[in-house]
Amino acid sequence: MSAVALHGRLIDRLPTIRGSYTENFNLARLMWFKVGGSAEIMFEPADLADLRFFLAERPRDIPITAIGIGSNLLVRDGGVAGVVIRLGRAFGEISIKDGTVSAGAAALSINVAREAQKNGRTGLEFLSGIPGAIGGALRMNAGAYGREIRDVVIRAHAIDPAGVLNVLQNEALGFSYRHSGVPEDWIFVGADLGTEPGDPETIAGKMANIGAARSDTQPVRTQTGGSTFKNPDGGKAWELIDRAGCRGLRLGGAQISEQHCNFLINTGSASAADLEALGELVRQRVQERCGVELEWEIRRIGEPVPGGTA
Repeated sequence: MSAVALHGRLIDRLPTIRGSYTENFNLARLMWFKVGGSAEIMFEPADLADLRFFLAERPRDIPITAIGIGSNLLVRDGGVAGVVIRLGRAFGEISIKDGTVSAGAAALSINVAREAQKNGRTGLEFLSGIPGAIGGALRMNAGAYGREIRDVVIRAHAIDPAGVLNVLQNEALGFSYRHSGVPEDWIFVGADLGTEPGDPETIAGKMANIGAARSDTQPVRTQTGGSTFKNPDGGKAWELIDRAGCRGLRLGGAQISEQHCNFLINTGSASAADLEALGELVRQRVQERCGVELEWEIRRIGEPVPGGTA
């Protein structure tokens, strides 16, 4: 029994908010992998003030987990204890002023790129090739096609565990390869991105090329979670996976993509345990055959089913 359960029904201990609480929320329906257990409580704040109030007033013994749209996330089959926070429509606004694109954490990266294109602003085309939303891109310094989010962020906005809104300039974000130095328990709520003037048709052409390249090289129409492992120094994860003989490898309902072997796929019957175990098998084989220890890029949260594997 969890420490939270000892105090009785969790939802009765939470502050009164203007958003919504949902008990035993099925997280699998949000995940791109379409697997995973439930959130003990799902909290969707009405707006920024609602989120800040919740964080300031919540009991401090309750675990808090923030998620995005589920594109680069694996929720284990036993689910997530405590409160899972998901930012909704109120955090998805996009605006442009004086060449600066302001985007909420829930704004899809591709929509940010499209809005910049419509307004004749260049520099954000690479975002059209990144599945997910701006909050996740900030958390992991997402990148594609030669650029990363750190190349365009002017400042980001994040809420700390006490509910305080912090404005962080680029140099304070501690960006490195697929990493942000902002504490894990801070929640990104938006960012201001720099752009340059450009021709809308030329920008649209660049985005079309990115879309075609993704379709040609990645399993974009499958139940997947994006790139599974980070590229090691001086190498490519997919090349090491291929050298280790793992292209197309299967375990239960999970498979390493034949098209791009740094992608895990749910073939339709996988559990989260299948996907994670296959990923660990790939890491083991790459270590044994190539002498390189791959690091997970996909974020994994929650607990396994009792008696299962993590």
